[in-house]
Amino acid sequence: MPAPRPCQSHLDIVKFGYPMPHFAEALRRQRKIKVVALGSSSTAGADNILPFPPRLEMLLRQRFFGRMIDVINRGVGGQEAPEEYSRIESDVTAEAPELVIWQVGTNAVYKSYNPAEVRATLEAGLDVLAALPLDVVVMDSQYTQAIVGTQAALNLANVIMPVIAEVTASRKVNLFSRFMLMKRWVDDGIPLGELDDGGQLHTSEWATNCVTQSLFGAIDEALKPEAIT
Repeated sequence: MPAPRPCQSHLDIVKFGYPMPHFAEALRRQRKIKVVALGSSSTAGADNILPFPPRLEMLLRQRFFGRMIDVINRGVGGQEAPEEYSRIESDVTAEAPELVIWQVGTNAVYKSYNPAEVRATLEAGLDVLAALPLDVVVMDSQYTQAIVGTQAALNLANVIMPVIAEVTASRKVNLFSRFMLMKRWVDDGIPLGELDDGGQLHTSEWATNCVTQSLFGAIDEALKPEAIT
């Protein structure tokens, strides 16, 4: 068997622009720490591939030994920012996490949402989260055949992803650009078909693992100025 393809995390693409003070403080002072992953099937998991939340949980527990870090999966298949926004009180606030990873954008493209509606609900949701003692990372869409394989889908993706970037920048919220990360892999020669699970929408085992590695790297890098040991 050939050796597994190595992961290229490309921190130059996904590196965060803002510190994570709440998460960093919790790592200093608490043993039990919560992270909530809010999103759609990209978060919930699909096609018997372990999704990113439990993978990230394992990496965080290994990195910060002795802390009981729980990454709580609040993904619901088929949803987008408007539906996810309605779950913030029940699925985020009620858990009192130190970090929220909000995954948006996939169904905005796949189901042809109105970009203005995505913008409005993402803005509203980030404003709600800004009032809580937690840090936020927004994760945008995967780069797979269903999202970029037709001109119409690609055109919409090229509208939705900048909208997400503009909103996060306006709120000074960290963006994990899964879209640009995976596009870079394709630009570097990885076939687009290797990045999905065979259904053309969700990420493959390899891509899911490597996205998680990159997300963990971005989080770890953002914590370094906070002198976490």
